[in-house]
Amino acid sequence: MVVAVGAALLGASGLYTDLLWFSQLGYNEVFTTEIAARVGLFASAAILMAAMVWGSFFIAFKTRPIYLKFPDERDPFGVYRQALDQLRKVIMWALPAVLGVMGGLAASREWATALAWLNRTETGQTDPQFGLDISFYLFDLPFYAGLVSYVSAALFIAALVAAAIHLVYGNIRFNGRETRVSKAARIQIAVTAALYLLVQGVSLWLDQYATMTSSAGLFTGATYKDVNAVIPGFQILALISAVVAILFLFAAVIGKWRLPILGTALMVISSIVLGGLYPWVVQTFQVVPNERTLEAEFIKRNIDATRAAYGLDKVEVIEYAATTDAEAGALRADAQTTANIRLIDPALVSASFKQLEQYKQYYSFQTHLDVDRYTIDGKTQDTVIATRELNQAGLGDSQSWYNNVIVYTHGYGVVAAFGNQRSTEGQPVFLQQGIPSNGLLGDYEPRIYFGENSPPYSIVGAPASAEPRELDYPAGEGEANQTYTTFQGDGGPKLDNIFARLAYALKFQSEQILLSDAINSQSQILYDRTPRERVAAVAPYLTLDSDAYPAIVDGRVLWIVDGYTTSSNYPYSRASNLAAAIADSNTQETFSRGSINYIRNSVKATVDAYDGKVTLYAWDDTDPVLKTWSKVFPSSLKSVKDMSAELMAHVRYPADLFKLQRSILGAYHVTDPGSFYSQEDAWMTPNDPTTASAVNALQPPYYLTMKTPGATAPEFSIYSTYIPRSTGESSRNVLKGYLVASSDAGNQAGKVSANYGKLRLLNLPSDSIVPGPGQVQNAFNADSEVSRLLNILSQGSTKVLKGNLLTLPVGGGLLYVQPVYIQSTGETSFPLLKKVLVAFGDKIAFEDTLDAALDSLFGGDSGASAGDGLEPTDPTEPTDPGAGESPIEVSPALKAALERARLAIVAKQEALANQDWTAYGEAEEQLQKAIEDALAASR
Repeated sequence: MVVAVGAALLGASGLYTDLLWFSQLGYNEVFTTEIAARVGLFASAAILMAAMVWGSFFIAFKTRPIYLKFPDERDPFGVYRQALDQLRKVIMWALPAVLGVMGGLAASREWATALAWLNRTETGQTDPQFGLDISFYLFDLPFYAGLVSYVSAALFIAALVAAAIHLVYGNIRFNGRETRVSKAARIQIAVTAALYLLVQGVSLWLDQYATMTSSAGLFTGATYKDVNAVIPGFQILALISAVVAILFLFAAVIGKWRLPILGTALMVISSIVLGGLYPWVVQTFQVVPNERTLEAEFIKRNIDATRAAYGLDKVEVIEYAATTDAEAGALRADAQTTANIRLIDPALVSASFKQLEQYKQYYSFQTHLDVDRYTIDGKTQDTVIATRELNQAGLGDSQSWYNNVIVYTHGYGVVAAFGNQRSTEGQPVFLQQGIPSNGLLGDYEPRIYFGENSPPYSIVGAPASAEPRELDYPAGEGEANQTYTTFQGDGGPKLDNIFARLAYALKFQSEQILLSDAINSQSQILYDRTPRERVAAVAPYLTLDSDAYPAIVDGRVLWIVDGYTTSSNYPYSRASNLAAAIADSNTQETFSRGSINYIRNSVKATVDAYDGKVTLYAWDDTDPVLKTWSKVFPSSLKSVKDMSAELMAHVRYPADLFKLQRSILGAYHVTDPGSFYSQEDAWMTPNDPTTASAVNALQPPYYLTMKTPGATAPEFSIYSTYIPRSTGESSRNVLKGYLVASSDAGNQAGKVSANYGKLRLLNLPSDSIVPGPGQVQNAFNADSEVSRLLNILSQGSTKVLKGNLLTLPVGGGLLYVQPVYIQSTGETSFPLLKKVLVAFGDKIAFEDTLDAALDSLFGGDSGASAGDGLEPTDPTEPTDPGAGESPIEVSPALKAALERARLAIVAKQEALANQDWTAYGEAEEQLQKAIEDALAASR
């Protein structure tokens, strides 16, 4: 009893806190609609199951023989009959109730399927086999299949209950080989069996439509065998089921079981022949010898449907005859692109952000930073950006409930660096930094109460007269070394009554929420604070992109989250595992997502980092799935016309969608059925050559501002490359394709750029051999001069880190650019950008600056305006130590130090071979000294 009361209390408190949370956020409609749908489904399903079981029990008991009252030692069911007589009323009501609750709970989980069916929207497109609107497969078929399955299960359970009652009371008797069935039992069981077979007939009829998404054949969708054998088989079996159901009804009337038994046997034999044997004969003797010809029509269906379902039907294919000759002045026409080449690797410089901008151990930055762009002095500037978030683990022994919940409640500020600049020492050049925050991005609300690393919950807010308790940042005016603040927004439910405090004390298992005098009528409790979980709660129909990224928009820090409407029921479209498709060397968390075969980036969502406000924008209002859910939650979505110009300027093409599309396009860039069947030109994404040991080793796509062939101006874009699909020893790491999507939505309020989302595929000629990323990385590693310097710098207390290998379609070919970082092995060290590797065709260059590397690569004059990659110095401003030093150059001192390092390595190897440990130690000291001298000479 105590356990039941406790469970009920926890359940009620959870429901109450959810209601408070959704109401505060302004999405009460989502909460109440989902609850109503769950309750409605639960009630309907429970009543249906309970009614069928109760009716079956009642009829069977009512028609029992009345003369069997006492147990007989020869009657094996006598004891059960006596017990059933004594507990009949309890069992008659309890059994249907329990089964009804179980069935209702199972059905209530399908609330989304039911709501989508009730509000379904037609697509205006039909499938090529049955001519049905695609919406039938997206919304109708899943609901009908679930309904038929549930009714079938309910009938089966009802039949078992009836059979058990009749057996216990003697309406069904076994006497040797003879089975006697009373008229009452015969009628009830025969009618139930007839209903069950009719439902099975409906199920078989629906199964023919399921072949449209079956992946059991050569490709997804109905194949030649399915169309000519499997589908007719399902139709015939459905009719047979109906006929056998009628035979069972005859048996109920005439009392003869022979016909339904023969009919059932015929159905079983027919299912074996029509469902297995005949399709096998068609496949083996008709399809296999002529597969390429017979399947051509159905392969074409699969190609067209897959490209349409994944948004690939409008890809612009550009034949790109890439040159491999690095001629002088070749980059002059691409000066705007080369000026924006991003040298700062967001996967490597997180350590730099931490060391230079963390300030306190209770702050942190994400491991992988984000790439965005801002307009600075009238020019678009690619930036690497991150929020300085709270990390309570850094409090160490200072952690307590009061500190964790009341005092340390939020992070502070955005840190952003130029994507194409570095300081003379190799550090990122920040355009926004510091505590308090200052820089080129203007004034904004810097407090990060809602972020990707926020605490589970915080309690904030207080009357105006109260002393601020929340630590704002570790600095202050005068002698104060800390500044405190009070949250002024509307970010969470108020704890202004005893019921709310009790409910949240139960939710978070903390009596302090009830007892603490730090909580008052103005206090708010902030929880569910990550951008993804907030959007997932208010838009449960969306699949969310794995990367939420911050942007300063209209004086606020907003998290931008891309939402997808997906389905696994698009006819003929190839299914893809979303988690596997988006996994690469930069993937932090892919989540469990399942397989889909339809996707649209239908929603752009924002989450305010200060007060947690969630705004959903209907980005793709032509999507039938989004239209359907817009009917379910009519007030939850805003129009894209409500987007401000500043927000529009930070919207980007989502990386997860792009990765999924590149995965599909690797095979589906081929549109000819014959060529597709042979897979003679299938492509794949190359492995990331800089992290070959990673579990998810595919090279990630990269965001860059560049002008691609076919475009009229430079655009913020996302791109990836293709190499031939690996076939064991025949794998070749040569470039075959270059996929790029325009990621720039424009900067006009409510108006999306016409180029946004445009996919361009640069198709390289089959007779050209352009090195792929793996080959280029191997060339870098194998070059004698490059490897000599890198190997020397890798000795002792330093290590070399190779940054992202970028590929740019410039100069009539493909230019590779890779920043090279050097990092000490000390605990407080961070990477310093010291060198740049470039390649074009089979030529490479390795210099201190990008400009120097490009000039070296292109015969002394590349024609590029890449800049020197160094922070520009303002002569009117005082410079930091080292800021005015010359760029790195191979000076005589550097050459001498490198030579001494080489000799020391040789000496170490000789000493090791001779086991002369004294000489080995002396050589080690000489090597360390040479490396230190080399680093000093390169500054």
